[in-house]
Amino acid sequence: MYIIMDKIKIGIIGYGNLGKSVEHGLRQNDDMELVGIFTRREAKSIKTLTGAQVFHIDDAKNMVDKIDVMVLCGGSMTDIPEQGPFFAEMFNTVDGYDTHAKIPQYYEAVNNKSLKGKKTSIISSGWDPGMFSINRLYAEAILPRGNTDTFWGKGVSQGHSDAIRRVSGVKDAKQYTIPIESAIEAAKRGEALDLTSRERHRRVCYVVAEDGADKNKIEDEIKNMPNYFADYDTEVHFISEAELEKNHRGLPHGGMVIRHGVTGLDNENNHTIEYKIDLESNPDFTANVIIAFARAAYRLNKEGSYGAKTVVDIAPAYLSRLSAEEIRKNII
Repeated sequence: MYIIMDKIKIGIIGYGNLGKSVEHGLRQNDDMELVGIFTRREAKSIKTLTGAQVFHIDDAKNMVDKIDVMVLCGGSMTDIPEQGPFFAEMFNTVDGYDTHAKIPQYYEAVNNKSLKGKKTSIISSGWDPGMFSINRLYAEAILPRGNTDTFWGKGVSQGHSDAIRRVSGVKDAKQYTIPIESAIEAAKRGEALDLTSRERHRRVCYVVAEDGADKNKIEDEIKNMPNYFADYDTEVHFISEAELEKNHRGLPHGGMVIRHGVTGLDNENNHTIEYKIDLESNPDFTANVIIAFARAAYRLNKEGSYGAKTVVDIAPAYLSRLSAEEIRKNII
């Protein structure tokens, strides 16, 4: 099962933090090879980490026969909503689209195009949505009577940082998501049902403003941004470019999914399932999740399973380089 004679040929759309992490992450997967990186910038201006070939994004349509899976590494706010459906008709795709509230309509848009092109697209395959989604589903299936809570951080959110950088007058920014410890403890006791988003997390933003920009206007736009900051207590700190580089260079993150449930005739037995991650590099970890799901997209397409999929639709064995026999022997 899953014997691959030829390497899976990968393309990357976008060359920011995530695109670079996918590039070097592929080197740990000997069943894959990188065909090229596609950018909206001038291709000759890009110097890649591994010497990979760079193409303009408009050239992608001429390479449908050379790429098995296209990995979409743009931002979730404006890039992927357009690029996902566009490329899904031409390529098998995988992405880390992470705007939770808009996943249903994004799925529909991608699914329509994937089915039309007889391609396979796996959406929202980072760690949340992604690995956390899988763990939420497993935990709720196992403990049907209970509560599930998800906490993010402390760490840098790439999607939220990107959203800030799209605000007019912002030169650069980093956003930290910080869980509130009292909320975590309440979740472990099964007592966090009535907590709002604001009571579970706070958001801290470090912003480098462009010269002459209206900082009050920037702060107001950030704090009132729907789907990102409007539902949270949000701090906005304006700092210099040098300070951002010195004190906020890294991209750490983490978080946990907690399921508290009860069993027994009178619900007398309490149980807690906890899935936790602690990441030194958010983009590196996200890239490795996406790479595993790129393998799944390739295999599913070979089986004729077309259309859009979410991570919970994929059997775990499709993610692994190991054969079914190896999985049974070494993992089960």
